Amino acid sequence: MFTYDRKRIRNFSIIAHIDHGKSTLADRLLELTHTVEAREMQEQYLDNMDLERERGITIKARPVTMYYQANDGQIYQINLIDTPGHVDFAYEVSRSLSACEGALLVVDAVQGVQAQTLANVHLAVERNLEILPVINKIDLPAADPESVKKQIEEVIGIDASHAVLISAKANIGIAPVLERILTDVPPPKEPEDSLLRALVFDSHYDPYRGVMVYVRIVSGEMSKKSLIRFMATNKSFEINEVGVFTPNEKPTDVLRPGEVGYFVANIKNTADVKIGDTVTMHKMPAPTPLPGFKVISPVVFAGIYPIDSSDFEAVRDALLKLQLNDSALHVEQESSLALGFGFRCGFLGLLHLEIVFERLTREFDLAIITTAPSVIYRVTLNNGDVLSVDNPARYPDQVMVDFVEEPWVKVHIMTPTDYLGAIMSLTMDKRGELLKTETMSATHLLLTYRLPMNEIITDFNDKLKSVTRGYASFDYETDDYEQSDIVKLEIRVNEEPVDAFSCLVHRTKAETKGRAICAKLKEVIPQQLFKVPVQAAIGGKIVARETISAITKNVTAKCYGGDITRKRKLWEKQKEGKKKMKEIGKVNIPQSAFMDVLKAE
Repeated sequence: MFTYDRKRIRNFSIIAHIDHGKSTLADRLLELTHTVEAREMQEQYLDNMDLERERGITIKARPVTMYYQANDGQIYQINLIDTPGHVDFAYEVSRSLSACEGALLVVDAVQGVQAQTLANVHLAVERNLEILPVINKIDLPAADPESVKKQIEEVIGIDASHAVLISAKANIGIAPVLERILTDVPPPKEPEDSLLRALVFDSHYDPYRGVMVYVRIVSGEMSKKSLIRFMATNKSFEINEVGVFTPNEKPTDVLRPGEVGYFVANIKNTADVKIGDTVTMHKMPAPTPLPGFKVISPVVFAGIYPIDSSDFEAVRDALLKLQLNDSALHVEQESSLALGFGFRCGFLGLLHLEIVFERLTREFDLAIITTAPSVIYRVTLNNGDVLSVDNPARYPDQVMVDFVEEPWVKVHIMTPTDYLGAIMSLTMDKRGELLKTETMSATHLLLTYRLPMNEIITDFNDKLKSVTRGYASFDYETDDYEQSDIVKLEIRVNEEPVDAFSCLVHRTKAETKGRAICAKLKEVIPQQLFKVPVQAAIGGKIVARETISAITKNVTAKCYGGDITRKRKLWEKQKEGKKKMKEIGKVNIPQSAFMDVLKAE
């Protein structure tokens, strides 16, 4: 039985690129410490969302407390905080790492160091964590642990001579990993005083008990009936329950310095809890919050609309619940002429958008559509005012615009040398600038590019994977704004602008994009009784046009022979009717057309 001793607590997380075996290693650790009984065990135990299992990625951070009897006979409390691997969840990773003293760096013995491994290692190094390299999948025929060790030393700059060689799937070398965690990862620091300071690193919504907050205690103690206060929102609550995760919630009497656990306090409003906030006592608060809290700013915006307008309230509630354990999701209400009422949402990247869309449709069973994603442009008007525009509908008239700036990002691409040419032509097509090329090993390169953000948010990842057969990986960080020739591409159906299809693009790309959208709309809009022009325009200039031909009726079918003038009279009458119909006719665009156009891009 573990009796509390700060020196026998270890807090660590696992950082790795997607698919390098992080969740499998976590499974083995749970088995070895008997935290989960063999009969309850299932693969990727901590990834409990269907979506995480299907895609093989971790989306939510999951903490778990394990008790382990070491070779020295002592029982240790080991807290693992499982972190997501993808760049879109970087803030979540950074909060989880702040709650730890060490990190296991898991690298695939076949693929070596990848772009997102690098990004997450830098987050760990910034926080002065003890990093323990672990080389996984050594049982595969193509594994080459020695060259991977060299790569870790050259690229990341950590000593990998003592790296632990394991195979999580075949259960090889797992016990030495635990022993190394005990020797290499330092115990939590001595608290400076007895005032309560607890870092909030995650939370989720329980429909019966309200918000469940995940915390790491830095100093002081937290127990049932304590009156606590959140320092960022300044709200106070009384605690109903504290406990630890083993992996399911297990109530305890008290949480002490260095421990990781949760508390429930009748928090009904999801906005009261911010990830990265500090919890302290209401009566004797800590003078300053823990460092590192920041309000995270989204980079990609898209509209989310219910297909049936009566679902509007349900979509709003669902978004608020998702916002709780996803502090980076930004939501505000908006309406569109074509789609009715909906929400403008901000995301950290395209995978983030995809995951939110999937979770809304699955967990809340909603029928929704999203508009094309866009980034925030800075528009300077002739009178000197500066506007931030994330929605094409809010773009001012071109005559009033002095210049437009768009956000750029620094992109790090790791690739086998064979695909260098293919990547260069892809990045040239995306208006990229090569900053530097570094040789990582005889077969791998690290390319650093500057690219406009709006070029990489739609399909850059898919194209990169297809030109390199899935071997290249990339990771990006935001750079700064730069002046650019951005124009609003307006799509008009039967002379009426449709705001849901309009987008902001670079002038060189406007014509190609306009043609693609018009061609797609011609396929998906049903024929009317009159001709319907579909046009793409920049300002007053039409850059692309398609015409949906009319459904015609043969009005002269009843005329047998006789004079041609009889037929002409009927044709003229039909022409007049069509003309009149065109003036008053309305074109209804089917809901499916919106989805098809988004896919066409």
